Amino acid sequence: MSLDQAARKPQDRLSALLADDMERVNALIRMRMTSRHAPRIPEVTAHLVEAGGKRLRPMLTLAAARMFGYEGEDHLLLAATVEFIHTATLLHDDVVDESRQRRGRPTANLLWDNKSSVLVGDYLFARSFQLMVETGSLRVLDILSNAAATIAEGEVLQLTAAQNLATTEDIYLQVVRGKTAALFSAATESGSLIAGADGKAQRAMFDYGDALGIAFQMADDLLDWHGEAGATGKNVGDDFRERKLTMPVIKAVAAADDDERAFWVRTIERGDQREGDLEHALALMERHGTLEATRAEARGWSDRARRALDGMPEHELRDVLDALALYVVSRVS
Repeated sequence: MSLDQAARKPQDRLSALLADDMERVNALIRMRMTSRHAPRIPEVTAHLVEAGGKRLRPMLTLAAARMFGYEGEDHLLLAATVEFIHTATLLHDDVVDESRQRRGRPTANLLWDNKSSVLVGDYLFARSFQLMVETGSLRVLDILSNAAATIAEGEVLQLTAAQNLATTEDIYLQVVRGKTAALFSAATESGSLIAGADGKAQRAMFDYGDALGIAFQMADDLLDWHGEAGATGKNVGDDFRERKLTMPVIKAVAAADDDERAFWVRTIERGDQREGDLEHALALMERHGTLEATRAEARGWSDRARRALDGMPEHELRDVLDALALYVVSRVS
């Protein structure tokens, strides 16, 4: 078995263990994304929801609830909520980033238009709040509404940090917590809450999701430099061409001499990119070891996620969540 095949096993196991629940979540998603008065809403939503995404976030919600012995129905509402929030942010992100492809398919804003993507995203946010209210828990509403606000805050911060070489590693982590980790941690914390876990366990599950999300995003940023388009859904160097300041570049800028800094100013701040610049950027990061340093940090966040599971109930799903934390960084090992 190849490393890639082995790395996918935790996610496959998670999907298999939660298959019945996920079938019900998918049915709930399809039912709630309908609209009596605006047929474009289910058209646009279905294009993204049915595109074969991993459904990792709702599975984390279900896993956290089941790990603590939950036997009710509210975890299905939470899982659908998390997926709607995620889908809404993707629709908005593709407009902001002027993207043309997601998961190997044309984006909704390309097939329809920006107005449809923004408004359908708004509709899904509204639907997500309806779903979370149905649990009858103010604490659930607090967790998930805070996550929605953090996501939006992270996206705005990313706008102000983009193409700014003064962006620090701390700012990068704030952005990552917004764009990725906030929904991971809300998924795992709310799942444990609905199952009646105590405060310490809920905090541990928040910490697990937070660290997992950061490791996940750092690994994605590394894959932009070394990944395969078929596996990642985008071309190597897309972040460089879009002038995104991810961790490997931030570290390279911090270590740069005058000539190297001038290169980063021209390519990132000014957007003057020429043939061979991508290869030169990669060479600079190799020279300063920033790819390996980022890889080490991703592994550190993965270890932190695994440590958060210490003391959690003995359960097959706990073992899979532990393996999942290893999986997200195995992609760049």
